Amino acid sequence: MSDEKIPDPLRAGLAQGWKVFDGAKQVQDLEWRADVLIIGSGAGGGIAAERLALAGLDVLIIEEGGFYTSSDFRLREDKAYPELYQESAGRQTLDKGISILQGKAVGGGTVVNWTSCFRTPPDTLRWWQERYGLTGLSREAMRPWFEKAEQRLGIMDWDVTPNGNNLVLERGCQALGYRHARIRRNVRGCWNLGYCGMGCPTNAKQSMLVTCIPEALKRGARLLTRARLERLQADQGTGRIVKAHGALLEADGLRANGRRFTISARHIVLAAGAIGSPALMLRSGLLDPAGLTGKRTFLHPVALSAAIMPEKIEPYNGAPQTVYSDHFMHTQSLDGPLGFKLEVPPIHPLLASVTFPGFGSEQLQLLQQFPHLHATLALLRDGFHPDSEGGEVKLRDDGGPVLDYPLGDVIWDGVYRSWMVMAEMQFAAGASQVMPLHERAEPATSWKQAKAMIADLPLQPLMAKLMSAHVMGGMAMGDDPTRGVVDDYGRHWQWRNLTVLDGSVFPTSVGANPQLSIYAFAWRAAEKLADILRREAG
Repeated sequence: MSDEKIPDPLRAGLAQGWKVFDGAKQVQDLEWRADVLIIGSGAGGGIAAERLALAGLDVLIIEEGGFYTSSDFRLREDKAYPELYQESAGRQTLDKGISILQGKAVGGGTVVNWTSCFRTPPDTLRWWQERYGLTGLSREAMRPWFEKAEQRLGIMDWDVTPNGNNLVLERGCQALGYRHARIRRNVRGCWNLGYCGMGCPTNAKQSMLVTCIPEALKRGARLLTRARLERLQADQGTGRIVKAHGALLEADGLRANGRRFTISARHIVLAAGAIGSPALMLRSGLLDPAGLTGKRTFLHPVALSAAIMPEKIEPYNGAPQTVYSDHFMHTQSLDGPLGFKLEVPPIHPLLASVTFPGFGSEQLQLLQQFPHLHATLALLRDGFHPDSEGGEVKLRDDGGPVLDYPLGDVIWDGVYRSWMVMAEMQFAAGASQVMPLHERAEPATSWKQAKAMIADLPLQPLMAKLMSAHVMGGMAMGDDPTRGVVDDYGRHWQWRNLTVLDGSVFPTSVGANPQLSIYAFAWRAAEKLADILRREAG
């Protein structure tokens, strides 16, 4: 791939004088002011930055990660994970039972996600209306905001034939009569490379990095990167956040470089993600009166099943997620046994080696069949069953965040049922061997053998290999301060110049890949905020 043939509009923008400041290069402490300080540049922060900059407000975005562009994305796992992911893609829950993939760079998770786009399911919206009093969030009321986000970010049907990995899921669903469909994607001119998780080298993925953040910068917004916010300072008398304090980082994005920053703003938009946002409030001692901050944080816990297919499917090539099945998602009561969505993950060597079970020659034997390797994932819908209360964001001794997410019986029941479904589906698609991702699992060569093997697997953390890339909740919406941290526009019930615009505002998990939900809710809230700030300014 030749750099000369692929324009890099971000580097061009920098050359034209965009106000982007690298914290690692600052030689003195910073003390800045802005109309609006936006903390985080992912799905919520990016949308807010564009809408508020278009409204003529002086916007300052701060981001803990670095500013990487398409010229930096080289399709290499060893480079992408340390640069673009929280904790180098090694973030885990407190008991290490679930690995969590979260972005950390300008554009946040939108830079590294797999481009899958779903509107918030109608039954999820109804649940939020009935249980949390969020009557303004009906399907019809939210429709225009989804449509705006879809048009802005190129979200549409993907008409290209799915890659071999996705075709296995489609074929298995067809064989068993499971409902299935194609996934809409946020891409324009996609090269169908299959390395979306390592940053898009062609700027086809319509992430915040190439859409809303550049538009905000063109409108005069400022962006400070490699800047770790440590705490918000509040004035108890006025009920307002008055300052934000933090540390600038070295080029590695990890260590403080000795310089500090202080920012004053009329309004604060908190969009640091559903682990980062509650953690900042905890570090700042700014808990809500009902004590809900950090509680009920959800993950969509993901169970996986691998298979060896007779044909080459090359799971590392082609758009990562293009087929899904909700056959086991919307067929039973929302608060009953956990429903799950079936999708497939892309498979690349480094992440596969730490996720797939086994060690040494045992795992080598599996990975030697890499071109024939397939995996299906089951995304569990948590937060609706009475015993599915999610996890809690806590602080480590150094102030860093960690998610305590206990794995109870209701989760394990969903994992067990999903392993059974995935194994049967994979054999129906023609697999020669199937193996759930569990340390005690052995490759099964028939559905009958797989059923017996799965039934004997111990349902324990660290034995079952669980993952997640979706973090939601922790600062949920509610119609009053007793059952929500923020209102349905993300406005904090206590700190009235603080608006939360990320996945932490969702009262439960979404029940689908959440990026489009975050875009739509953030757009709606940012437009409201822009109106308020304009009126305040006279």
